[in-house]
Amino acid sequence: MRSSNPVFSRRGFSRDTGYAGFNAPPQAGGPAANPYAGANPYAQDATNPYAQGQQAATQAPPQYTPQTRPMTMDDVVTRTGVTLGTVIAGATVGWLFLTQSLGFAIGAGLVAMVLALVQSFKRKPSPALILGYAALEGLFLGALSGFLNDLPKLSGAPMQAVLGTMAVFAAMLIAYKTRIVRVTARFTRFVMIAALGFVLLSLVNVLFMVFAGNEGLGFRSGGLGIVFGIVGVVLGALFLALDFKQVEDGIAYGAPREESWLAAFGLTMTLVWIYMEMLRLISILRGD
Repeated sequence: MRSSNPVFSRRGFSRDTGYAGFNAPPQAGGPAANPYAGANPYAQDATNPYAQGQQAATQAPPQYTPQTRPMTMDDVVTRTGVTLGTVIAGATVGWLFLTQSLGFAIGAGLVAMVLALVQSFKRKPSPALILGYAALEGLFLGALSGFLNDLPKLSGAPMQAVLGTMAVFAAMLIAYKTRIVRVTARFTRFVMIAALGFVLLSLVNVLFMVFAGNEGLGFRSGGLGIVFGIVGVVLGALFLALDFKQVEDGIAYGAPREESWLAAFGLTMTLVWIYMEMLRLISILRGD
């Protein structure tokens, strides 16, 4: 089963060829094949994804080549920091110079969407595409946030949305690490179906707004809008759990180092999703 971001379909760590494609975690009571047994010289037992460094004491551990060095948590943290830093840099430019040019900012957001879709269907991660997406998405977010911040009713709303996003990330990370939230195949199916329904309802609402005018089906205003916004934030939090599991499995299976760019890409898109839903929810709560 593949994981998918609420905004764009994306792939994760494959169990067959080493490129994108999230699979359900191994179920208790049965061995799981190691997708990276061939690339990871420490994975002695191909049926045990955690059988690393278990060679006999008399055997000297083999040396990794640069092409086969597995992904580590440091790689994921570093590349996620670079990707989010690029979003922040782009957002700063957008906030300072594009708040009065929303047309350009929306164009940047659309191009960012295209880059994200291209990366989603590539067999291997492309740092150029990922960083290009991050920069353009940052321009869009910064310009939109600056524009909303200039409105009397929404002054300070972007900062509240940032703090809310950070709180959701921290809460879900704690819940995942303490196993309050467990990512299983059933959990993944539920999140995927819920996200698909959410996106379809959002699209239908937009179509009604375009052709029927007013507030469409009312999913983005009033009491129903608040409920819909909360659901959006919760879905984003659940996708964070999928992202954490994806990273955890990739490291355990000895995924190639370049896969850390996919982890950074997925985490960034999920955080952008949460921020947008948080900003929308705050706007509704403030009556704008």
